[in-house]
Amino acid sequence: MTVSLRSTAALRLGLTGALVGALALLASGCGRARHGPFPVALVGDEGAFQTSGVRLSPAAQVLRAATVEGLVGFDAEGRVVPAIAERWIVTDDGQSYIFRLRDGIWPDGSPITADTTAAALRKAIAALRGTALGLDLAPIDEVRVMAARVIEVDLVAPMPDLLTLLAQPELGLPYEKRGSGPMGLRRDGRTAVLALIPPTRRGLPPQEDFAARSRPLHLEVEDAARAVERFNDGYVDAVLGGRIDTLPLAGVGGLTRGNVQIDPVIGMFGLMVDRADGFLADAPNREALALAIDRATLLGEFNVGGWQPTTRIVSPDVEGDLGTVGERWVAMDMAARRAAALERVTRWKAAGNPAPVLRVAMPDGPGSQIVLARLTTDFAAIGIGLVRVGEGSKADLRLVDTAARYGRATWFLNQLTCAIQKAACNPTGDARLDEARKAVDPRQRAALLGEAEAEMTAANGFIPIARPLRWSLVRSGVTGFALNPWGWHPLPPFAAVPK
Repeated sequence: MTVSLRSTAALRLGLTGALVGALALLASGCGRARHGPFPVALVGDEGAFQTSGVRLSPAAQVLRAATVEGLVGFDAEGRVVPAIAERWIVTDDGQSYIFRLRDGIWPDGSPITADTTAAALRKAIAALRGTALGLDLAPIDEVRVMAARVIEVDLVAPMPDLLTLLAQPELGLPYEKRGSGPMGLRRDGRTAVLALIPPTRRGLPPQEDFAARSRPLHLEVEDAARAVERFNDGYVDAVLGGRIDTLPLAGVGGLTRGNVQIDPVIGMFGLMVDRADGFLADAPNREALALAIDRATLLGEFNVGGWQPTTRIVSPDVEGDLGTVGERWVAMDMAARRAAALERVTRWKAAGNPAPVLRVAMPDGPGSQIVLARLTTDFAAIGIGLVRVGEGSKADLRLVDTAARYGRATWFLNQLTCAIQKAACNPTGDARLDEARKAVDPRQRAALLGEAEAEMTAANGFIPIARPLRWSLVRSGVTGFALNPWGWHPLPPFAAVPK
């Protein structure tokens, strides 16, 4: 995908910096990608190394997935692959998954058994209750032990994406608080060395030439600006974890544009209502904000080919979408939308209320500044002020930028239930969604999901703008990286020495 990025930071970078970066790249060459440790930067902060619990930062998710296996995992292309489970079958009715566990050992040397694995899986599922991922897992009825190395996951209704969910890092299964790999991690401040654990230490048969076929990773956890600088100066060969807030940094100096990789993810990028009071207490007023946003112009500021705006809370091409819910306000041009929105703000002020001034929480970064500038202009056109506050601050609105865990409407709708999004939700939508989770017939389930989407859309608790963007920097010749629909780039594939 061709990506052209404009930013004031790019304009400020001088010729001298470009020459220094180019010389560094020539000095490092491509040989390092084949010999010695592989250097990679992960966009994040110190919290990336806090990999316990169920509310992990994106960087912490990557590290947990590398060091704490679940029943299954992901490969570089986002496909489900064996991990603790070496193989599995699905019953014809789709309501039971049977997993055969590998003949291996836990980190303390005790054997991996159905009893210990089932207990760890039950604990992981229970810990996720009250989260959106916990709602994704709600159709799981029981985890049962069938034989010494066989467990069964029974469902109340078919769950085609169960394997994808079990591959999520939060479903990694530690034993006695320790992960079973596939990588071990040795930390040194904001950097770490990760290496594949030899098969014999995991209770697996030895692999011929294992040491020669694998290499350690030297991983740096950096803010995006520093990570891009390290890439441009030739110190790392990949930068993982970029988002919209830092996207303009990926093209700084023109040295990295050919290395920018944009994942075709689906998910939610837009404004979530965090406080449904004052002007935002009524759904029609919240809709006024959605009407006012000029999505095409906002996306155009980033100049990313193929990035399309949307007014739907569910991505339109997810599996099982019946198309009963379409894009909103298609018969109204931008001027008509803003006129309708302005009328609602005018009515609010005519009732003796002050002009609304809303606080929006969003991350810092040049991409966020672009989004904030456009939203400020759009809302000013209907008489609403906008003030940015930090991500962790109290706010009226919050910028959401989340990639979907799997490609179905249930993921989107679970983010907007009253259990998760309390400020402006729709109990009727929740009820339809709950019925959909229990529906066995696919057509009935899809119809119920369409009804749930319509109800949740009417609540205007989430104001969609577009799909999210996920970017990485990857030097030519690097192996172990592939674009995929989840924007998920596991570390173990980078540890394989290129042939």
